[in-house]
Amino acid sequence: MKRFIDCLGRALTNANETLANVLYKAQLWNYVNQQTVNQRQRLILNRMLDNFKGYMTTSKYAKLAKCSTDTALRDIQDFVSRGIFIQNPGGGRSTSYRLATIEQNL
Repeated sequence: MKRFIDCLGRALTNANETLANVLYKAQLWNYVNQQTVNQRQRLILNRMLDNFKGYMTTSKYAKLAKCSTDTALRDIQDFVSRGIFIQNPGGGRSTSYRLATIEQNL
């Protein structure tokens, strides 16, 4: 009986985490779509929402979106100004960004 209850507890925890992720994605896209978003930005957001490891940098963005680093930086700065990306501490060549949480800006 204890094994069953433990298994049920894990299943409920996993279901709760999945639901939280789905709700976060829905809220993020609702917020993002209030203004125009280009195809590169959509691609990057989808990548980041699908278990992206680490943080986004300008060079990663440029490689994933197949664009110049200048274009990547403009797209990232747009996300930062809209509160979609949060700049991590540090700067210069190590500047990186993460998605904002619901509590932070969305």
